Amino acid sequence: MYHKPESFELLQKVKSLIGQSQQIVILTGAGISTESGIPDFRGPEGVWTKNPDAEKASNINYYISDPKIREKNWALRAEGKLWADVEPNDGHYALVQLQDRGILDTVITQNVDELHQKSGIDESRVIEIHGTTRKVSCLSCDYRDEMEVVLKRVRAGEVDPDCPECSGILKSATISFGQSLIPEDLQRSETAVRNCDLLIAIGTSLAVGPINQVVPLAYQIGVPVVIVNGQKTEFDHLSTFMINADISATLNFVCE
Repeated sequence: MYHKPESFELLQKVKSLIGQSQQIVILTGAGISTESGIPDFRGPEGVWTKNPDAEKASNINYYISDPKIREKNWALRAEGKLWADVEPNDGHYALVQLQDRGILDTVITQNVDELHQKSGIDESRVIEIHGTTRKVSCLSCDYRDEMEVVLKRVRAGEVDPDCPECSGILKSATISFGQSLIPEDLQRSETAVRNCDLLIAIGTSLAVGPINQVVPLAYQIGVPVVIVNGQKTEFDHLSTFMINADISATLNFVCE
C-alpha cells in the first residue's frame, strides 16, 4: 500500500485510469532498475561518472579501435561485475499484474538488463530499443548467442574472444553510441502507441531520442500519458498525470 496521504488522490486517479484501459503501452528507463542495484549512467554515482573507460566501451568507435577497452570490458563481464546476477524488483513485478489482467500490450524499454522478461513479462511484448547485455553479437556477421557462452571462453583464457563463425569482433548485443537503432523496433513502438489507450512512462527522464518521441505522439493523438519518475522529465507538460515519487511503491499501488 502506498503511504503518502498528500499523493493518495492522484494515485487513485491513475489507478482508475488504468482500470478503464484495455491496451496499455509502457515505456521504461533506468529508474525502474535502480532498486535492483543497477546504477544510472551519468549521475554522481553513475557507471560512467565513476569509470570513464566504461563510457568509452559504450562507444562503438572506441570499442572497435581499441583492443584494450574490449579486453577490460570482457574481463569485467567474466567477473560478474556488469550486473549479470541482478534480479527484478517490485516495480518490475507490478507491471506483470497488468499482463495478468490482460491489459498490457507492449513494454518499450530503454534498459538492456532483460529484467522485464525475467520478472515474467512475455518476451513477445518487450521491445528492447537499446538491445540487451545478456546476449552477444558479431559486428561482421549474423552470429548471436547467450552472453554466458562467450564468457566461458574469457574465463578459459581468451582476453578478446572473436566470432566463432567469421572471426569478427564480438560485443554485447546492445546498441552502442555510434550505432543505429533497429528501424523495425522503432516502427513497432510507434504502431503500439498509435493503437494503445494509455501510455505510461516509468523511470525515464525522456531526454533520449528518438524513443522519447512516443510521448508527444501519444499526446498529439489524444492518448492519455502518465509519467512516473523520481524527478521531473522533459515532457511533464504533456502528461495527463505526473507522479514524482518512489517508482516501486507507486506501481504496486496503481497496478494492483
